[in-house]
Amino acid sequence: MASASQTGKQRRSEFNGQTIVGELLRNMELGQFEMAYAVLLPCVFSVYLHPGDHARLDGVFKLIAEDARRALRQRVAEWNRKPSGLRWRAAPTREYRIAARDWVIEFFPDEEVPPGDVEIHSQLNETEQPDFRGTKTTLTGREPSVTSQRRETRKSADRVYAELSYEDDSGSQIYFMTQNEVRIGRGGGDQPMDLALYASDEVSREHLVLRHDPATGAFFVTDHSTNGTWLDGRRLKKGAEEIVPARAEIKVAEVITILFEARP
Repeated sequence: MASASQTGKQRRSEFNGQTIVGELLRNMELGQFEMAYAVLLPCVFSVYLHPGDHARLDGVFKLIAEDARRALRQRVAEWNRKPSGLRWRAAPTREYRIAARDWVIEFFPDEEVPPGDVEIHSQLNETEQPDFRGTKTTLTGREPSVTSQRRETRKSADRVYAELSYEDDSGSQIYFMTQNEVRIGRGGGDQPMDLALYASDEVSREHLVLRHDPATGAFFVTDHSTNGTWLDGRRLKKGAEEIVPARAEIKVAEVITILFEARP
């Protein structure tokens, strides 16, 4: 697998199917979702390539996907392999598994991906759920620039009202606000969030709500949490809607900082 510390020239010259497979393996490892008795792994991958690289590899994507599935199965088998020898009262190990019959791997052209680079978005199952996301990885050391929410924005050509930049346990993310109300929190099976945060339970399942007023263009925030929400350093009163400046810093339970920027 090409190293993220290599120069762009080296990456472009070495870019091939093995590079893509290596990045899929890395994404699977980074996207682990731990439970009590099992570890779920991402199984749905969207691979974004520069249009030139996509055109060059068009026709062999099926073969690359088959090769990648073999590598993914082998890696999971290695993780599930029992340690040799007997250990007295060994702690039970969790099983690594996927929430589908097989891995789904699709390839898409994307002008924002540099030549020789690859960007991978993953999900834990085939039905995308905000509280059950996978992760996103890029080959280069560039700052992550998009999330699955942005992909949907570009495809649907929805108007973007605001941009929310943050970093949670899954890494640096950017969320593009394309609707008038966005619920933010950890989420759960019965509480899907528009923007689900990978974080400790200090973040409430529904922590806060951001609202855009289409008539005036103004933005508002309401705290619904246990551990509080801060707007530009000031703690909000729970349940009270307050106006959000065009640029603001929103702290979620003093665990995650969201940089809010309204779009003109």
